[in-house]
Amino acid sequence: MAPGWRHQTLPNVKRANDFALESDDGQQVVKVTSSSAASSWLTVLDIDPSKMPVLRWRWKVSRSLPGSDLQRKAGDDYAARLYVMFDLPAERLSPGDRLRLQAARLLSGADVPAAALCYVWGFDQPVGSTGWNPYTDRVRMIVVDSGDVYARQWREVSRNVERDWSDAFGGAIPRINGLAIGADTDNTADTVTAWFGDLRFLKEP
Repeated sequence: MAPGWRHQTLPNVKRANDFALESDDGQQVVKVTSSSAASSWLTVLDIDPSKMPVLRWRWKVSRSLPGSDLQRKAGDDYAARLYVMFDLPAERLSPGDRLRLQAARLLSGADVPAAALCYVWGFDQPVGSTGWNPYTDRVRMIVVDSGDVYARQWREVSRNVERDWSDAFGGAIPRINGLAIGADTDNTADTVTAWFGDLRFLKEP
């Protein structure tokens, strides 16, 4: 386990992903192997996104998942996904949102964040597609890569998290309190391998 990261499993998912550190062209990366499984590698952070709004990383997948679908619970699987979690105070949630968040946590068996952006590698969804997670409207899904055209190739990604927050939630952006990386195959009973490297927050260029 890399310093500062921990494996977060899901109580209602029987199998967890396998995470390993490996060398790729002389650089250390995280390898995720997922087979009818789901879990995340998570790190706790404290970042002011108004000062460091740009998140950059690179990722690679063995292939996309044909069953992946933003709009269905049964399709809530992705070859790779990266969560940015925000420290949104409870008082900024409406009573209805608080109840829905509580229900989502009970349904998933996980500590669903009060607000998060989730960048994913989809299947046939166009790059740039967005939608609320089918389990909760506190997580905004954003497709940044899709299909198999770039499978087994490293892809460099750069996102302005402050802008993505504004598009999804509006209002003042709270501090970032965590990142999580992984792959999901538990709903589709599929198998995939993903790699992540060089995650970092930067000032706007």
